[in-house]
Amino acid sequence: MARRDWTHDELTLAMNLYCQLPFGRLHKGNSEIIVLATVIGRTPSSVAMKLCNLASLDPAHQQRGVKGLSSVSKGDREIWQEFHSDWERLSVESESLRERLGITFAPTAPESERRASEGFIGNTEGSRTVKVRLAQRFFRKSVLASYQSRCCVTDIALPSLLIASHILPWSAFPTHRADPRNGLCLSRIHDAAFDQGLVTFDGEYRLILSRELRSATTNEVLRTSFLAFEGRPMRLPEKFQPDPTFLEKHRAEVFLG
Repeated sequence: MARRDWTHDELTLAMNLYCQLPFGRLHKGNSEIIVLATVIGRTPSSVAMKLCNLASLDPAHQQRGVKGLSSVSKGDREIWQEFHSDWERLSVESESLRERLGITFAPTAPESERRASEGFIGNTEGSRTVKVRLAQRFFRKSVLASYQSRCCVTDIALPSLLIASHILPWSAFPTHRADPRNGLCLSRIHDAAFDQGLVTFDGEYRLILSRELRSATTNEVLRTSFLAFEGRPMRLPEKFQPDPTFLEKHRAEVFLG
């Protein structure tokens, strides 16, 4: 049988799945890879190989010497660039495509996180509710996969207690809403502290506490949750490392100092 070129829709679905799987699960036995392969009429081995080739384009993996299983195609590079040039549009398009093809999903974001994102929908954005839902779902799954579903500060690994936290606020930076490089996997209490500028990270990804938070660490819970981790580097994701310029902006404009 002649080798069939990958279509743009197939590449879009592959990139979507690559973003939402931990690197260690890019193998032919993964149930999500098997489902995608069945839907698009390819073998699980072919899909797994495509995901590994996409991984070889990730700078985080290039630093580790990760290489694709076959030559990276022009289409692979183009879909990688397309996502990175417009995360919000491609996240919505790829999630919509999955829905149309009936590809099942893991549980979506907790109700409280969904409400937080929808709270930014004003009168002029009311018609975008579906797009917001799809972008938020993509963002959460991509960020949690990158951090292997562990809080980057405390290493908590209970998904119901984890938030895909935006470094640059959702409301103020729409072009980065679905960009996994704008995400941190944080526990709920650390997400709240980061959002309120009570904590941030320095250029070496080490946790910094604000004066206000430090003065409150006479409380045992806060001392255990924050002071114990001050100065420690975060647990970096295996892909889509946080953009240093985003963290710099958070330090300058959100952090209370």
